[in-house]
Amino acid sequence: MSSQFVPQYPDQAPPMAWDAWGTEDRRTDLPAPVRDLLEQALGIDTTRERDLPEAEVRLTAGRLRAEHLEGLARVVGADHLAGDDRTRLRHAGGKSTLDLLRRRSRDEQDAPDAVLFPGSHDEVLAVLAYCSAEAIAVVPFGGGTSVVGGVDPVRGPFEAVVAVDLRRLTALTDLDPVSGLATLQAGATGPQAEQLLAAHGFSLGHFPQSYRHATLGGFAVTRSAGQASAGYGRFEDMVDHLVVATPRGTVRAGRAPASAAGPDLRRMFLGSEGTLGIVTAVGVRIRPVPATTEFRAWSFPDFATGAAALRVLAQTDALPTVLRLSDETETGMNLALHENIGGDAPGGCLAVTTVEGGEAHVRARAAEVAALLASSGGTDLGAAPARAWQHGRFDAPHLRDALLRVGALAETLETATTWSRLPALRSAVTDALVSDLTAQGTPPLVMCHISHTYPTGASLYFTVVCAQSEDPIAQWSQAKRAAGDAIVTAGGTITHHHAIGRDHLPWLDAEVGGLGLDLLGAVKHAIDPRGILNPGKLIG
Repeated sequence: MSSQFVPQYPDQAPPMAWDAWGTEDRRTDLPAPVRDLLEQALGIDTTRERDLPEAEVRLTAGRLRAEHLEGLARVVGADHLAGDDRTRLRHAGGKSTLDLLRRRSRDEQDAPDAVLFPGSHDEVLAVLAYCSAEAIAVVPFGGGTSVVGGVDPVRGPFEAVVAVDLRRLTALTDLDPVSGLATLQAGATGPQAEQLLAAHGFSLGHFPQSYRHATLGGFAVTRSAGQASAGYGRFEDMVDHLVVATPRGTVRAGRAPASAAGPDLRRMFLGSEGTLGIVTAVGVRIRPVPATTEFRAWSFPDFATGAAALRVLAQTDALPTVLRLSDETETGMNLALHENIGGDAPGGCLAVTTVEGGEAHVRARAAEVAALLASSGGTDLGAAPARAWQHGRFDAPHLRDALLRVGALAETLETATTWSRLPALRSAVTDALVSDLTAQGTPPLVMCHISHTYPTGASLYFTVVCAQSEDPIAQWSQAKRAAGDAIVTAGGTITHHHAIGRDHLPWLDAEVGGLGLDLLGAVKHAIDPRGILNPGKLIG
């Protein structure tokens, strides 16, 4: 790495709304076809919207003692410590449907007792040392996009809890164009990272649905998977090195392209969800900005045929950059949202592919992909539906906000398994959701797609929409338990890329076993002996 590189800083990231995904300027209304579907299929009155003014939100009272507020202000500076309700509310949790339902509740809501905004790795270290000495819980906070309770302000056994927001740590601190490596501070969002890298002709190529607001540190500690994972891999595949602040000091993990110097310590922190330390810098592998992109959409007569076609691509190593397949229900919903344009509306299941890179590579790989999909039962729909998906790929959470406002319950969950188990897993999860929610008097629409593929298997991503009951938090919590049990019984992972947080903790034992939990606990005790880091998440 170059010692002469001058740190570069991005434009400021826009803050998300306190009670919705994204920013206020992206707020959307439901298209008429979706309103008709909700009213006719689910019996929802879409004319009555439900909102709670921020002034009517009630938060738990701050519990930090005056001497602790003074001590933390000495560490980060008084201007970078906030205890006002407006700031506390915006750090009261993530953006799952349960989080957003709680934001709309008139009941008293949990919130951190203060929010800290450190400006350097050393300040993060000092915050953790202080909080460990004074027994104050710490919740690391990046973009606040967790959908599994990963940033909930849990006090655990501690009197007080603070959120440590990394929004001031956004710089590109090093660039090695010869090796294809860059180091960025962990608070940089996806767009900020792309802005900084694009100025040098590079891209990270990681575009999860949370891309607009999630941070590089968050990508790392949740083992995020982006929508271009078929071509570029998961975020953990992009990580070259990490710098982590812990209550006991600094860990620098990763030194060379490959090493046999014991277990890979990067892997210990990738997926650790802020329970072992706060990642302050991430070294990533970068690639030149693609010279060209080819878009292509395909129609398959049914989900089984489409999934088999995706397996052919994955197992012949002929993957495009983006590869996704929607089931019949999701394809129909996309049509209602006018996401598929051009030509006759496709029946069956829609698949979307893109191929990125140099012109010669794109021509060759796109031709190979097209030949394999056509021979596997696909009908070529041209570029327009794929371009439409690309245009709206980050907008689905805004649609969920609109659904919640009119009294629909809309939530997602995801899993993964081997190709041979995929059909049974999809059926088991769908049946569990339909059975449970129907028994509660709110029969749902359940949609599913594949967006991440591997030689041995694939992910399944489910979207559920139904009418809200009188107690929608209890309603979805019960349905999620049924789905989680079905996932484990059918041999799937409880999470493919959303992480564990609080919400998936009940199923972690079944996935990693008692000895695996003991191992995680031992590492936690060694690096965070007082247990202040993100209580109630991952390790419990």
